[in-house]
Amino acid sequence: MEENMEEGQTQKGCSECCLKCLSGIPYASLIATILLYAGVALFCGCGHEALSGTVTILQTHFDVVRSPVDALDVFTMIDIFKYVIYGVAAAFFVYGILLMVEGFFTTGAIRDLYGDFKITTCGRCVSAWFIMLTYIFMLAWLGVTAFTSLPVFMYFNIWNTCQNTTLVEGSSLCFDLRQYGIVPIGEEKRLCIASENFLKMCESNELDLTFHLFVCALAGAGAAVIAMVHYLMVLSANWAYVKDACRMQKYEDIKSKEEQELHDIHSTRSKERLNAYT
Repeated sequence: MEENMEEGQTQKGCSECCLKCLSGIPYASLIATILLYAGVALFCGCGHEALSGTVTILQTHFDVVRSPVDALDVFTMIDIFKYVIYGVAAAFFVYGILLMVEGFFTTGAIRDLYGDFKITTCGRCVSAWFIMLTYIFMLAWLGVTAFTSLPVFMYFNIWNTCQNTTLVEGSSLCFDLRQYGIVPIGEEKRLCIASENFLKMCESNELDLTFHLFVCALAGAGAAVIAMVHYLMVLSANWAYVKDACRMQKYEDIKSKEEQELHDIHSTRSKERLNAYT
């Protein structure tokens, strides 16, 4: 009987500990972090492969040659974009971890679990800094989303034309890379729908795959924007919590000090009365 009671108490203690641990998880920050990682992974992975597919299409079907000198041509720009993607992936992996840590430290359940803590000026400054930095990153991701929509629009035009070749058959429609700023004005690189290269490009897998990879990269950038907005809401709520906790802490300190002073005054008067009676 006693053993059963001890087992029941042990299970109850374990369940209470698990509930406290689960209540200490900042779920809002966790959801935003998962969304951020998913968006960044989708943007970086699909964007990198889409850029590689773009190089293949330009070299194979548009006959664009890489410049032998160190000139800023389209291939150099694509290489730069790839390095930027590497940096974005590493930077936001670290930034997501930092925001998760900040969410853990500003969760009320953690304070209840480990006892009361002092809200310092440094902590409030860190929360304000994260809010400002997240707002800047949100604007940056909005710009990235707008920039990513450009290749999606260009590839959609080509892909849509390939899907409707029978409707435009016999016309003199051509795609000129100079219109998109991919090649210099003096270099004529056009691909007409009546040419053999255009038909080969439409039949190849590179065009369809690259187009859909850019669409996925655009979706990833949009998910990162949503994650930044989610983080802004979480950080603003945490800031309000830290500010209220700071005010409550000051109130408790003043109240404790006044109670101590009243207690000292009462003790002094009691001693004076006792001395007078004696």
